[in-house]
Amino acid sequence: METREETIPAKISVPTLGVAHFSAIDVEPAKFVSMAAAAGFSSVGLRLHPAFPGAPYYELPVGSDVARDVKARLNGEGIALYDIEFVVIGPDFDPDALISMLAGASALGARRLSVCGDDPDRGRLVANFAALCDLAASFGMGVDLENMGWRAVASFDDSLSIVQESERGNAGALVDALHFFRNGGQAKDVSAAPKGMIRSIQLCDARGPAPTTADQKVSEARTGRFAPGLGELPVASLMRVLPTGAAVSVEVPIHSRQAPEEHLRHLHDAARALTG
Repeated sequence: METREETIPAKISVPTLGVAHFSAIDVEPAKFVSMAAAAGFSSVGLRLHPAFPGAPYYELPVGSDVARDVKARLNGEGIALYDIEFVVIGPDFDPDALISMLAGASALGARRLSVCGDDPDRGRLVANFAALCDLAASFGMGVDLENMGWRAVASFDDSLSIVQESERGNAGALVDALHFFRNGGQAKDVSAAPKGMIRSIQLCDARGPAPTTADQKVSEARTGRFAPGLGELPVASLMRVLPTGAAVSVEVPIHSRQAPEEHLRHLHDAARALTG
């Protein structure tokens, strides 16, 4: 089991901090923007594509009333839309199916799209990831590939190698603290990654032994996360090797009856206690 290191700096400078929509996914985007700003976050991520069949997500088509409302909230609250999620690159992946979503996100100022890879055909996976990077680039966006222990791209090494093979300048390997540490990652892997390969880091924490089955891994990712610094993962070690310019956000879904406003404040305060 990974454990937190004993020596943790009192302050680790992170000028801005974001929060992922998955942290309060039942809150519609405009309200989520306002709640995040009130909690002290500087940016948000929005869930504009379902992570799995039946998963909650929100559509923000260009020119729609809901998109205008979100844009007004972003401007009014002085908060940025950093990324959108979540796309699974599987065997039948068609990047063109995402054009409308990317157009809407770009109009709101989004900079990155988060995806995972779940195609056993590596050559096809790399080709589709590269094609998606090209499409995203046409909207002024980049793509971050996140590893997940129950998918084909299971480890950070897997995601990093695919990003490198894609040879796309807007591609990155996303470091999600849970998936990173639970699947063999160590802080030194972040330090060793080529410059520009890591654009985004998501903070959370976990407790207890690492799950061993796919079902257990899915369950922990969706319902077993804790605020950063309140578990047993060496999250502070990630902050010591934070790549220059990498965006830092928090992703911890509500798993209690806590109000979303209180939950977001809790996440912000916990992360700031860790990052400074």
